[in-house]
Order: sequence, then C-alpha cells, then structure tokens
Amino acid sequence: MNPVTDQPVAVSLSRPARIRLELKNLLALALPIIIAQLATTAMGFVDAVMAGRVGPKDLAAVALGNSIWVPVFLLMTGTLLATTPKVAQRFGAGKHSEIGPIVRQALWLALVVGLIATSMLVAAEPVLHLMKVDPELISPCMQYLHGIASGLPAVAFYHVLRCTSDGIGRTRPAMVLGLCGLALNIPLNYIFIYGHFGVPAMGGVGCGWATAIVMWVMALGLAGYERWAPAYRSSELFSRFDWPQWAVIKRLLSIGLPIGIAVFAESSIFAVIALLIGSLGATVVAGHQIALNVSSLVFMIPYSLGMAVTVRVGQALGREEPREARFAAGVGMGTALAYACLSASLMLALREPIAAIYTADPTVIHIAAMLIVYSALFQFSDAIQVTAAGALRGYQDTRVTMILTLFAYWGIGLPVGYALGLTDWLGEPRGPSGLWQGLIVGLSCAALMLSIRLTRSARKRIRISRSAG
Repeated sequence: MNPVTDQPVAVSLSRPARIRLELKNLLALALPIIIAQLATTAMGFVDAVMAGRVGPKDLAAVALGNSIWVPVFLLMTGTLLATTPKVAQRFGAGKHSEIGPIVRQALWLALVVGLIATSMLVAAEPVLHLMKVDPELISPCMQYLHGIASGLPAVAFYHVLRCTSDGIGRTRPAMVLGLCGLALNIPLNYIFIYGHFGVPAMGGVGCGWATAIVMWVMALGLAGYERWAPAYRSSELFSRFDWPQWAVIKRLLSIGLPIGIAVFAESSIFAVIALLIGSLGATVVAGHQIALNVSSLVFMIPYSLGMAVTVRVGQALGREEPREARFAAGVGMGTALAYACLSASLMLALREPIAAIYTADPTVIHIAAMLIVYSALFQFSDAIQVTAAGALRGYQDTRVTMILTLFAYWGIGLPVGYALGLTDWLGEPRGPSGLWQGLIVGLSCAALMLSIRLTRSARKRIRISRSAG
C-alpha cells in the first residue's frame, strides 16, 4: 500500500517497475527524515559555533556535556523506536483504531524513560570527576547538562509522536518541526548566551537552556498537529485518557530496549575510541574528531533510509504481505549501497579539501585525510548494517539484533582496533589508523551477521504466511 495514497501496490508489475515503485515510496518517506535528521545535527553544530565565539572554556563545557548527554539521548530515543513498527503494522493492516491505545501506552513509557534520562544527567557530576575533567569546567558543564535535562521529557514525548507519524507514512511533519527548531535555536542561543530581554548572560551554558526550550516547542507543536490534522483522526490518538497498562508497556520495552542498547553500543564505541586516541596527542585527536564529524554527517542518509525501511517493512507485514516486506528491505539495502558508492567516492576524492574546511594546520589535515579514507571504506558495511537493522525493527526482531551488534562492535571491532592501534600483538602499533581499521572490521561483521539474520527472519515470516494460508 502506498504510504501517501493508501492504495495497494500492484505486485503483478514487472520487477524493474516494482523496484521503481518501491524506490519512489521509500524516498517519499526517507527524504523528510533525512532533512529532519540533518536539522537536528545542525543544532549541535550551531551550539558549538556560538559557544566557541564566547571563549574556549564555554566551548569545552558544551563539548564535554555533549559527550555525556548524546549517548543518553540515543539510548532513550532508541528505546522508544519500538513505536514505529507497532504503528506501521496496525496501519498496514487497516486497524487504525488500535493505533491510539498503543501510542498512549508508549507515551507513558516516554514519561518513565524521559525522567530516568533526566535523572542521569542531573547526577552526572561523578562521571566528570571519573574522567578527570579540569575542575574549572565541571561547574559550567553541569549547568549546561541541567538545561538539557529539563528538555529530555519533551524529547521523549516528541519521539513517540514522531514515530507514530512515521509509522503511518507521514514523515513531513517531523521535517517541518526540525527546520523550525533549528530556526528557533539560533535566536534563543543568542538570548541566553549573551543575555537579552531580561535574561542574564549565561555564556555557553545558555545553549543547554535554549535547546530545552526548542525541545518543548517541538513536542507541543507535533502534539497539536496530530491532535487536529485530519490524517490522524482515524487513529484516535487523543480521543481518551488511558492509565498505564504494564503488560502493553512491557511488550513495547521488550522490543525497544534492545534497539536502544544497540544504538548506544554503536555510538559509544566511537566515544571509547576517542578516549583511546586521547593518549596519542592533541594533533591526532583533532584529526580524529574531524574524520568522525564527517562520518557522522554522511551517516545521516543511510540512517534515515533505515528508519524508512522500518515503516515499509512494518506496513507490508501488517497487510500480511511478507514477500513485499522482504522486497522492501532489499530495495532499501540496495539504495543504501548506491549511496555508499557515491559518498565513498566523494570522500576519497575530496578528503584533503574536506579536512581543510575544519583547520588550516597541515599536520591535522594530513591525519584527518588519512582517517577519512578509512571512513570511506566502511561506508559500504555501514550502509548494509544500518538498513538491515531498520528492516529487522520492522519485523520486530530486535533482541538478537542487539546481541549481534554488541558482539560485532565490542567483541570484535574494538579488540581488533586496540590490538592494531595501540599494541605490538599484530606488528608495529598503527596508532589511529589501527583503531579505525578495527571499526571497519566491526562494521563489516555487523553487516554480515545482520544480513543473515534479516534473511532468516524474512524466510520465517513467509513460511508462517504459507502455513496460515
């Protein structure tokens, strides 16, 4: 069924025609998600730039705060991603009235995980001491985290509502709100950083409070839109009040928590590598951060494709069309691979000009350009693993996905990277190159194992459908 027109997809079409139709439907979902993700990433970039203009201390406080709250944010929002396949399957099955009760329970779950995440940030000071952070930075960093923490419950509610909208094939509202949030973030930063309209000047700390306000505005904006827009009326999202139903919340958590842990595992391994590289000197760290930033921006495209694949697979399974679900997953992975060919080629060809955007230091440029080569090489395995993981979310197969992801990153990638980069176990230590080579190994293992798991899940669902028929 087309997510925009709600019309059935003609399976009698030729294979090339089916691929074109599926690609059109996939991109219709994915493009707004891509824009929304880039807008969110741009907010972090704006915070860093505006805090940096105040002074290095303010920039350092924001950077340290980000290293703490972003992993918590990813764990929280990853857990709430269970909403998307649940909604998508009911929408695909035409059971629109069942969407509202599921979403209301997901909102209760959002309240719980949002408050837990808030508590983690408020109590983060011992982590800063454990990291041996400069005592002068601890106070401004904690003030920044307190500001961010006040917005995390809003992020949790927003994410459930966004997953609901994505699940029924409406991805543009999140895009519009993401762009509005970015536009609002800039003047709010200006007000809170420099002190205007009666607000005291907070320096870099003000970025945290500005971000929190943006979070609440986006959450309330999406709630209001879904309350009144005709496209959501059949889902009866706000038609009644439901108390928590722990059996339903437990099922959501059983699907969502493995997603959150898997996302956290992937993001945290980069943080660990950054800590390991920290012993190699400031120049190496700077080169690593440039390559990592470039990789993160490029990753937004396949990550968004993976989110769209979740919707396409979930809706097809809801219609009891497991072959179409498998076909949607295949087209999604093929699209991600095509993008990887483009991104890898550009990164290889333009690695030095890209690095020069960030710095004029020739040594840092050389190191960053060298690491961008490794980033270009893992584009292919990264594209496969993230879209395969998205498809598996559509199948609500998340527990094994989590185990495979943890094993690939922490059981293979990190040990191999450590051995190659910082020890003489496998020859002369290779420094940052060895750690990034470990990333390639870990991502490649994840891509292989998740692809095998996806193939088995798809075949199993087809067999079940045949038996039922």
